[in-house]
Amino acid sequence: MLIFKKIKDTTGKIQQFRKQGLKIGFVPTMGALHAGHISLIKTCKKQCDITVCSIFVNPTQFNDKSDYDKYPSTIERDMEMLNDAKCDVLFLPAVNEMYPEGFENKSKIDFGYLAKILEGEKRPGHFNGMAQVVEVLLRIVQPDKLFMGQKDYQQQLIVAQLIKKRKLKTELVVGATVREKDGLAMSSRNVRLDAASRKLAVEISKTLKETKAAIRQPKLSIAQIQEGGMIRLAKFKGIETEYFEIRNAETLKPVKDKLEKLVALTAVKIGGVRLIDNMLLN
Repeated sequence: MLIFKKIKDTTGKIQQFRKQGLKIGFVPTMGALHAGHISLIKTCKKQCDITVCSIFVNPTQFNDKSDYDKYPSTIERDMEMLNDAKCDVLFLPAVNEMYPEGFENKSKIDFGYLAKILEGEKRPGHFNGMAQVVEVLLRIVQPDKLFMGQKDYQQQLIVAQLIKKRKLKTELVVGATVREKDGLAMSSRNVRLDAASRKLAVEISKTLKETKAAIRQPKLSIAQIQEGGMIRLAKFKGIETEYFEIRNAETLKPVKDKLEKLVALTAVKIGGVRLIDNMLLN
């Protein structure tokens, strides 16, 4: 696996691959890798000739500095995992390499409604910072295909909009959420859960599964099912629910009709750790 820390070295090597007619796939990460990331690497390897992964903890998408400071860093282990997965290129930039002129976003995109709700409402500025760094990374790697996970559901919808608005020649491929055996969605933040919190966290996916089952019951309305999810989570002392919503899976707008493509999305805090999850319902 080739490892580059400078943009010019990375672009130089990728240009060599391009001259050979090779298809480039890209998996952007913030490190603290787990099986979910590796599943994206494996999918990328099946669909592309060259797999590029980046590890960069982007400061501009953290609206809470303490959250940024606490974000887990396991770089040696990450490199071992990528090497074992036969990743071809790792781009490992420093903050000043990605933001040589400071953090101001001079090419901000207005994502409208999509960036103002759910995560956008709870984490002001998050999507602006995320899109800012993703655009920079896409212009560095210029991949044929970009691989992201469904767990960050709202994020991948915004990245799709970014690609469209910037007219980038990249196809977004969304990989299914990878879960632990008990159903908890894999997340880099899971390592911050103590034993009691980890046990409690499984109730997130259980609630989503019950919601999916409830959608099939004709007598229950969308509003009733959504309220049922909130009530179920509220039963557990130690789970602080920020939101539990059933939305249109393509627009994230509120829904009234079960015939629409639906997704349930939730964000909770357990033991001081913020976790998000979602599940397609039909």
